[in-house]
Amino acid sequence: MLSHPAATLHVPVPGATLDPAEAAVPRRTFRHTIDIYLKDSNAYANTYFSRYFEWQGVCRERWFHQCVSADMLQSQGVFITKRAHQEYLHETFPFESVRCELNTWEVRQCSFYLVFQFHVGTRLVANGYQQIVFASHDKRIQRLPEEVLARVREYELAVAPTLN
Repeated sequence: MLSHPAATLHVPVPGATLDPAEAAVPRRTFRHTIDIYLKDSNAYANTYFSRYFEWQGVCRERWFHQCVSADMLQSQGVFITKRAHQEYLHETFPFESVRCELNTWEVRQCSFYLVFQFHVGTRLVANGYQQIVFASHDKRIQRLPEEVLARVREYELAVAPTLN
């Protein structure tokens, strides 16, 4: 059974830094850039909080398609988002470009976490995670194919990042 990430996966807060001795470097990090438009903002011109969840989905789908399986394993089963979380650290505004960095964590036979970090320039503006479970078409949890597990593990953080 997976442990709850709130107990082990700490998301950075403004001004916090990762301890380099504990934040393992994965073999790969997936990056995708999203541009913010007026439609993404409220009357005060800051980005709607719900966009970050939408962007998690966009980055997740792009990563699955480009790096894991172009058909998203549709013939073999379905990916189910069991849990999602997002922390907002700094406001973002229209016409900024947000770079999403995606890694995996706690890759298991049937599930894994996606860890998202959103940056504007060098500033971390938000981060979050999703727990993904693989299931058959009748929604029974099943093992991921070995070749898929190997691709997912290429992006895995060896240990959860912690804060100083």
